[in-house]
Amino acid sequence: MSARGDVPRRLRERVEARSGLADGDAVVVAVSGGLDSVALVHLLRFTPGIPKLRLVVAHVDHAMRPSSADDAAWVRGLARAWGLSFQAVRLDPAPTSESGARRARYAFLRDVRERENAALIATAHHADDQAETVLFRVVRGTGIRGLAGIPERRGHLWRPLLPFRRSELEAYAHAAGLGWRDDPTNQSLDFARNALRHRVLPSLESMVAPGTRRALIGLARRARQEEEAWASLVPRLLEGLDVRREEGRVSLSWKALEAYHPTVRTRLLRTLARTLGSPLDEAGTHAALEFTSRGKSGRERHLSGGLTVRREFERLLLVRTGVPDDDRTVLIQGPSAGDGRLVVGGKPFHVKWGSGSPPGGWQEAFSVEEVRFPVRVRGWAPGDRLRLSYGTKKLKKVFLEARTPVGDRHRVPVVVDAAGRVMWVAGVARSCLARSAQGQEALYIAITDVDTD
Repeated sequence: MSARGDVPRRLRERVEARSGLADGDAVVVAVSGGLDSVALVHLLRFTPGIPKLRLVVAHVDHAMRPSSADDAAWVRGLARAWGLSFQAVRLDPAPTSESGARRARYAFLRDVRERENAALIATAHHADDQAETVLFRVVRGTGIRGLAGIPERRGHLWRPLLPFRRSELEAYAHAAGLGWRDDPTNQSLDFARNALRHRVLPSLESMVAPGTRRALIGLARRARQEEEAWASLVPRLLEGLDVRREEGRVSLSWKALEAYHPTVRTRLLRTLARTLGSPLDEAGTHAALEFTSRGKSGRERHLSGGLTVRREFERLLLVRTGVPDDDRTVLIQGPSAGDGRLVVGGKPFHVKWGSGSPPGGWQEAFSVEEVRFPVRVRGWAPGDRLRLSYGTKKLKKVFLEARTPVGDRHRVPVVVDAAGRVMWVAGVARSCLARSAQGQEALYIAITDVDTD
């Protein structure tokens, strides 16, 4: 069967089996203008037999190269020609890293989904992206979960093209007579992904193993199967721990947990921590596992994410104060005045911003020239660091030095710019970055507890 016929058939099968979509559902489609995303939106728009979706084309102009505005105009024209809604944003200032661009891009996509009340966000990741992701994680020392690569579904994110090789999508695009925009930065070896794509993987396939990409894709599939197998066993394993749940805490039999292999204990502790909204990082997992072996009754240990593990006689407790309830972030697209409702760790706040100093609450001013928009106001996240005049410091240590109680730390608003830089921990500390100087345009942000607003 031709690429024109085979690709739509396989996509239709995946939509029917995995998407849960019905006629009239809205889907936000991330479209850069490149081959992959143009093929995706064309398939979702014109493949016969799939639900009639309300597609919203979403484009982020990262402003990282001179021709990016032309790409945005081209994608706008594509959406108009195919009768689709179009939403776009231009980042100002432009991100300076791949990770910063990715964070800003997904923040925008989430906002569009909320505004459009869309069921899913569709991105054009394909099988070759999967191979690159797995290799990248291997060289960085990932665990089994990381080897599973990019999931087809995660929350509202949907990646329907993961089973397809890029060569198949290119053949489909040519057969359908599609045009697309080539991004010259995709050839630059300054980016890690490009180095893997253009140098490392071709060298591995030509000099080590001809089927390297296929093997990496297979590795991801097997790792995901292992993860799914673990997921099927965990509920049964937890049954043997006499788990008792209360608001903000879980307790379990210490002796029953100790009888399991350390690897099994690790899985179970991470699962229980996630139910409290506090995923354990590697250091937190190691500390919790060590405590299960040595912790005496009456002792406790503080872990990452505002979580505490405690031993009370024959019970082990995982405790978190202030469990988040429908947490909500606030996105500030630029210096123009605005306001929004923030919920962090279940605690509501009112956020106001603009070029003048808003009344009330915690306040800070930032240089508009140096802030990288969009700015997000959210809760504390693992890995957050604050840049001070003498270096960077983990927020965990910043909270410790400020004597912020462990149970309150996940209810403190954190202001982060598009590059992922923590600019301000409200009421606790401020970064040395983007300080507002006399004569510079300033962005003022005020955060107020709604009980006092």
